[in-house]
Amino acid sequence: MPSAIYNSLAEGQSKKQKKLVLLIDPDKFTSADIVKRAELAGVDYFFVGGSLLSKGNFNKCVETIKKQTNLPVVIFPGNTDQVSPAADGILFLSLISGRNPENLIGKHVQAAPILKKTNLEIIPTGYMLIDGGKITTATYMSNTVPIPHDKNDIAACTALAGEMLGLKLIYMDTGSGAKRHVTLQMIKEVKKTISIPLIIGGGIRTPEDAYEVCKAGADAIVIGTIAEESPEIVEQIAKAVHYNFSITEKGI
Repeated sequence: MPSAIYNSLAEGQSKKQKKLVLLIDPDKFTSADIVKRAELAGVDYFFVGGSLLSKGNFNKCVETIKKQTNLPVVIFPGNTDQVSPAADGILFLSLISGRNPENLIGKHVQAAPILKKTNLEIIPTGYMLIDGGKITTATYMSNTVPIPHDKNDIAACTALAGEMLGLKLIYMDTGSGAKRHVTLQMIKEVKKTISIPLIIGGGIRTPEDAYEVCKAGADAIVIGTIAEESPEIVEQIAKAVHYNFSITEKGI
């Protein structure tokens, strides 16, 4: 399988070049304009997926996005139905923060023969739900309890176990519409414990949030809801991730 997407994340990690991801929910995707605007604003990757798929066609959504951009389009699957050969890659998510066997290995067994027939870059990813102050769709649909927001040791040990199992990425998420993002102290604790790239999503709404999360140790951040509510803020967040962070850290 190709590994261009993972290699770019790993290279960014080694060079301390932070990445910005826009997560597109197929259920809320109504206009391709957001793709072009996001690319011009400075987004590095598009993730596509959601915990529900109540309308539309997942493959058509991915195909539409691909027609609008040359940036990598990566599936962030909410279930085994969310697979499209039109994408560039897929996060093969194992919900390591929960104890639901279906999300640890069960759904993977169902998806594996389907993925085998595609040319998708498959990226084994340890997915960790963190309490973001409200019950999110991801928490409800996965039937798991998120890691408490102040249990940094549990988060760090969980991420480390994921790395030792051979997972290539750790993705910590408070979920769409969360009241808060993963705490900065938790990000710091996990970052110093693992050596693989760390992705943070959920509750990042301002350039200041993005900057602080990157400074704490995120190699990539994921935004979604805020881009739907205030598309103009994507450019500001991109600058905070790429430009302001680099300048501040280099002391220029």
